[in-house]
Amino acid sequence: MEKRFHSVRLDKEKCRACTNCLRRCPTEAIRVRGGRAHIIDELCIDCGECIRVCEYHAKIAVTDPLSSISRFKYKIALPAPSMYGQFKNIQSIAQVLAGLKRMGFDDVFEVARGADIVTRAVREKLRQPDLPRPLISAACPAIVRLIQVRFPDLIDHIVDIRQPMEVAALMAKKEFARKHGVKEEDIGCFFITPCPAKVTAIRSPIGHETSAVDGAISVLEIYGLLSGHTKRATADESLITATPWGVGWASSGGEAGAVCPDNSLAVDGIENVMRVLEEIENGKLKDLDFFEGNACTGGCVGGPLNFENNYVARNIIHRLIDKSSGLHPDEKVDVSLLNKYPLNNALPIHPSSAMKLDDDLLEAMRKMEEIEQISKRLPGYDCGSCGSPTCHAFAEDIVQGFAREMDCVHILKEQLRLMAQQMVHLAESTRE
Repeated sequence: MEKRFHSVRLDKEKCRACTNCLRRCPTEAIRVRGGRAHIIDELCIDCGECIRVCEYHAKIAVTDPLSSISRFKYKIALPAPSMYGQFKNIQSIAQVLAGLKRMGFDDVFEVARGADIVTRAVREKLRQPDLPRPLISAACPAIVRLIQVRFPDLIDHIVDIRQPMEVAALMAKKEFARKHGVKEEDIGCFFITPCPAKVTAIRSPIGHETSAVDGAISVLEIYGLLSGHTKRATADESLITATPWGVGWASSGGEAGAVCPDNSLAVDGIENVMRVLEEIENGKLKDLDFFEGNACTGGCVGGPLNFENNYVARNIIHRLIDKSSGLHPDEKVDVSLLNKYPLNNALPIHPSSAMKLDDDLLEAMRKMEEIEQISKRLPGYDCGSCGSPTCHAFAEDIVQGFAREMDCVHILKEQLRLMAQQMVHLAESTRE
């Protein structure tokens, strides 16, 4: 299996094997062995949940430093809509856009404008009656990877349209090159990211061979410097090109409200999303047209690489939207734009093979039976003390040769109790 880039990494020196991450990982990608956590690459979806819950800051996200923009002759910043919610005292989005230019970027291109294009494209898709329902948003790469790992039967439901940051990068390079008469290969587009999943989606794209984005800089990386520049920046309102609907993608429900306000469902928090995906998989939500799932609580404003509290950020976004006016993407985005750029995925999305027990079907079935037999012997507490997230995962680890039954403290305790009884019986029989 080809090894995929992961933004989420473990700092082994800081790990204390506390099992917080073990319990919260939605794909059971973490094990605790030898006194520290280990991340299973094939199962990790880079949702950042382990970063959020680790008290020892042993989980980190690898992003590009601000200095990496110097690799290109011309630099364009791609601010995520959620970024506007990081600054409490701004009166206009234009302050943030102008601040990015003062920091050294030659231009800024709102990812919210890419969201406007995607909104129009998805609305066109929804007019096709033969597509499976509900259509599932592809905007959150952590949710797409979750479906690949845990819900492969729903892959056909995923909208085959690129993420807004990809669309924004494609448009930004074309427009800047045409406006300034420069080569596209001299232009670097850098996404200002609220989460590690977007970083991974750039390095290991979903649905296309290479990303149009050249790097991902975390909001935390530039917050301090940008905060100062937003205070001094002149608010040139002409910098704002996105609609309020596109900016609204920053919060959970923003995408669904723009794409399909009448018959959609938006859910945030990866555990909540998993419950709804189970219902979709079981055919309980066939009457729904569109489903928006966000791994982070609150949507992208809740990303672990943001600076501001997600509830505060969401309020700031809503305030900025309420102060602005604009047409809906259906009215602002000309349909000709949908054919001007390669918006659709070039490659199919495949299920992850990480859950396969064996390439040989008969051997996989044998292992499955063994797992069930071992599971019946386990206590079913899902306590995590064995270093696996659940008893069933522990049984799988045993069968795959990664653990032993005696690693279960409850089985070990029972074994010690039996041994103690045997020693007592032996001592008594010896005295007689």
